[in-house]
Amino acid sequence: MHPNEALIHRFYEALMRKDGAAMAACYAPDGEFCDPAFGLLTAAEAGAMWRMLTARARDLSVALSAVSADAEQGSAHWDATYTFSKTGRIVRNRIDARFRFRDGLILSHVDRFSLWRWAAMAMGPVGAVLGWTPPLRKAIRRQSRAALDAWIKRERDAD
Repeated sequence: MHPNEALIHRFYEALMRKDGAAMAACYAPDGEFCDPAFGLLTAAEAGAMWRMLTARARDLSVALSAVSADAEQGSAHWDATYTFSKTGRIVRNRIDARFRFRDGLILSHVDRFSLWRWAAMAMGPVGAVLGWTPPLRKAIRRQSRAALDAWIKRERDAD
């Protein structure tokens, strides 16, 4: 197994254990993360996001598959199943991840999934009808970002 493939496994094993700090440690200091819900984040913001998501996860289960990596790039597929706390609805999100690496750490991490499909599961009929629209997509990203900013402030204030 290539060391970067092992890094991907270590990253998702930490997610399965709900260990956001271990996930954050997998990113290069100048790394980046991007997904449809949060948009583009710095490595520090991504670390905070994973700490927030794992701290709030009650019934998260993760299934990892199709992991591959070489010295420069890698990919994986992962399925996350959890209860969306705002609605109590079950979400089964299918995510394709792409990575770039440097010095044994994640330099770039892009998660791709259908935000419309996610919105339909998380929000029910409203998400199913409006999940593809730019206004709802912006609202999801705005709410995700606001939650992350509040989490970062809370972590900063705790120090």
